[in-house]
Amino acid sequence: MSTEQEVSSSTDLLYQLDDRPPVAKAFFAGLQHVLASFVGIITPTLIIGGVLGLGEHIPYLISMALIVSGVGTFIQAKKIGPVGAGMICVQGTSFAFLGSVLAAGFLAKNNGGGPEEILSLIFGVCFLGAFIEIFLSQMLSKMKRIITPLVTGIVITIIGISLIKVGMTDLAGGFKAPDFGSLPNLALGFGVLVVIIALNRSANPWLRLSSIVIGLIVGMISAMFMGKVDFSSVGSQPLMSIPVPFKYGFSFDWVAFLPIALIYFITAIESAGDITANCSVSKQPIKGEGYIKRVSSGVLGDGVNSLLAATFNTFPNTTFSQNNGVIQLTGVASRYIGYYIALILVILGLFPILGAVLQQIPKPVLGGATLVMFGTVAAAGIKIIASEQLNRRKLLIMAVSFGVGLGVTMVPDLLQQAPKIVQNVFGSAVTSGGLVAIILSLLLPEEKTAPAAEHKDYAYAKPTATN
Repeated sequence: MSTEQEVSSSTDLLYQLDDRPPVAKAFFAGLQHVLASFVGIITPTLIIGGVLGLGEHIPYLISMALIVSGVGTFIQAKKIGPVGAGMICVQGTSFAFLGSVLAAGFLAKNNGGGPEEILSLIFGVCFLGAFIEIFLSQMLSKMKRIITPLVTGIVITIIGISLIKVGMTDLAGGFKAPDFGSLPNLALGFGVLVVIIALNRSANPWLRLSSIVIGLIVGMISAMFMGKVDFSSVGSQPLMSIPVPFKYGFSFDWVAFLPIALIYFITAIESAGDITANCSVSKQPIKGEGYIKRVSSGVLGDGVNSLLAATFNTFPNTTFSQNNGVIQLTGVASRYIGYYIALILVILGLFPILGAVLQQIPKPVLGGATLVMFGTVAAAGIKIIASEQLNRRKLLIMAVSFGVGLGVTMVPDLLQQAPKIVQNVFGSAVTSGGLVAIILSLLLPEEKTAPAAEHKDYAYAKPTATN
């Protein structure tokens, strides 16, 4: 199918990219995007805060996540100079960084640091790492030899599989919970999972779109009846959350930086795929000089927004792919909808009582939802791999990458005799598996029987479904 046919086969649009819908319609369309992305924006913060024991800082971190996502979405829609795709590219906290951010947090914690030292290190390495994505945004067309569909698929799959342990731990009650694995916890977590599955199979597109939000609400109500929710601390929150640059300070460690740098490397390509999918559903060209410029500007926007995220005390941002489905569903591709999405997110973030309420979501409820999200991440990686023609070379790369990456996670004592820096860097499934995939892709020669033009335009034309 030609490029023109691909674009014309997209859903009919009620409002094109540069149309200005009436205020009421624009606000409603923006609200649908917020509903589709809200849980994804706040969940990484809830997980990181819970695992690292950040306690009273979590509501503020959630507020910052929402505010920065709103500002980032505005930048992408408005296109400020060379920064931004000029489309509805909803920005949100990336799940891909979760494992590496937790590793950086534990590094600071093991060195005797408290919550502020933990956050200082995380935001320091994330700030400097954002420059990698900013640089790569200008180099995407020259990196097809290094970042291929196979490498990207392997890394995304490893990210999803390695995070499933976090989701299942929460489902059972949370790390070191006194009632870990109790029947009420399992019933609550799997109940949320069942609700999400049932709604995803519904013929109603709005129920499918809101399945995770509804699942969390049902789980929260059930947990309240079970006595697992306590709102007593909610009233102690300040009226508003004011963004303060580097509120927790700024520190750096190479051991914490390297795994995060690798994820920035991968997410630059992933974002290019998400923006390509956005171009397709918005009836914009997916080839040519204008298209390449739009994708580069969009990935540059992702990098700048991650820079803002670290500056204003939240975790790296990326373009959310699920919002491409909202464009297709509503038939509204107008970039001006991004302004309304941004306004709603910033207003939600300014009031920390929202973060305090969300902090009360019991671990089993959160685990039931994140188990689906993390499984979806792994499935998205498998889908990318499945698009390849898997010959012996590619199967070997997959086998060794998965073996090394998941092996260091399953046998954490493997590197106990190695220097500390080696343990911290290569103890990460994503870092070890990703590096093995990249190195083997460069060292192992292509098989002569492989099609010469295979995946020629991947760096720009490969949509993904991961955040």
